[in-house]
Amino acid sequence: MAKDTNLSLRQSVIYQVYNRNHNLSGTFRELIGDLERIKQLGVDILYLLPIHPIGKKDKKGELGCPYSIQNYREVNPEYGTLEDFKALIEATHKQGMKLMIDVVYNHTSRDSYLLNQHPEWFYLNKDGQFANRVGDWSDITDLDYSKDVALWDELIETLKYWAALGVDGYRCDVASFVPVEFWLRARREVAEINPDFIWLAESVDGGFINYIRSQGFEVHSDCEMYQAFDICYDYDVFAFYKDYLLGRAPLGEYIKRVQMQEVIYPGNYVKLRCLENHDQARIASLVKSVEQLKMWTAFVYLQKGATMIYAGQEALCTHTPSLFDIDKVDWLRYNEAGMADLMCQLASLKKDDIMRDGFYTIELGEVLDTVRLMYHTKVKKRIAIFNFGLKSGEVSVDTVDGEYKNLLTNEVIRVKAGKVMLTAEPIVFEANQ
Repeated sequence: MAKDTNLSLRQSVIYQVYNRNHNLSGTFRELIGDLERIKQLGVDILYLLPIHPIGKKDKKGELGCPYSIQNYREVNPEYGTLEDFKALIEATHKQGMKLMIDVVYNHTSRDSYLLNQHPEWFYLNKDGQFANRVGDWSDITDLDYSKDVALWDELIETLKYWAALGVDGYRCDVASFVPVEFWLRARREVAEINPDFIWLAESVDGGFINYIRSQGFEVHSDCEMYQAFDICYDYDVFAFYKDYLLGRAPLGEYIKRVQMQEVIYPGNYVKLRCLENHDQARIASLVKSVEQLKMWTAFVYLQKGATMIYAGQEALCTHTPSLFDIDKVDWLRYNEAGMADLMCQLASLKKDDIMRDGFYTIELGEVLDTVRLMYHTKVKKRIAIFNFGLKSGEVSVDTVDGEYKNLLTNEVIRVKAGKVMLTAEPIVFEANQ
């Protein structure tokens, strides 16, 4: 973990937007009109998928992938002008939110300005051809950080350029493929512009790490990435969460991995907790009921770490928009079943200091498919129970018998003989130590 990471990031809510498909025009200016609604969800950080021009050579779909970038110093004309983007930064700040953009430094498009000007900065395969290290990424070619320090200089100057414009953070795509030393230097130099800058690494899961290493390439683990980054994706456990939802593994396999995070990462670690994103299926397509959807939503907010929601999640979207074409988010079910209201409530609970400083435990409950988590300080504890299987029964809790208030529903929670009766709603309550 970066030594100067601000632990208040554990209390943050990040809202992910793919500008092309977020609204009718897909422009920065129209997004400005949606900022007030986004803020009302309790969002702290607006995160945009890549904003830069997309390469045309070997492009995917009709419009190409936003992660196949042609020029790091420009904005995609689909979205507007640089002045429009500056207006978005200013409007985001006026709403009391920070703005984070995607940084894609593992590769560029196959017709990027860097490839045209500096072909010596790029990876070559055994046949001496420009290539990438992951076979299905057919629209990009990889950078090679071992060849020329001038590449490092160019990319870091670009990071400083956007920071100077007012960008507050970077989500770094497949950051594990880029040398940690590069990210450490970048962090130091950007901090001279904004000492509170936020660094989020898209780290990768263990299976992918093993595959890349088996091909003879270097890729970093989360433990390594935490040297330079404030937040890492929870892809080290995500596959086990997905396996449970798909009926391929018991819930305990996922919880075991989450428990391990408490001992294998530094004490000040921050994980990015999400149920879905632009690369993953919508949670509403994986669960069977609104009750389960609310249960998982509460869980992802109350786990230890920053929470990320993908635009459309609050509208119960089941379809993940294409990255390569116009494929608009369907907003017709916005706040259906009170999902947006629930997110606002959960964001408010997340702001309590116990979510930042409390000692955290997570474990299975005695009833199948239930989870109990707890935060505690010297003065109070917060207990949350999630009944993913919507079962009946009782779960034990570490507090004295009595009546408590469910912080989400205001209903009375009775603890009797050290147990709480399960409901079809998340249970969250607090008690004095």
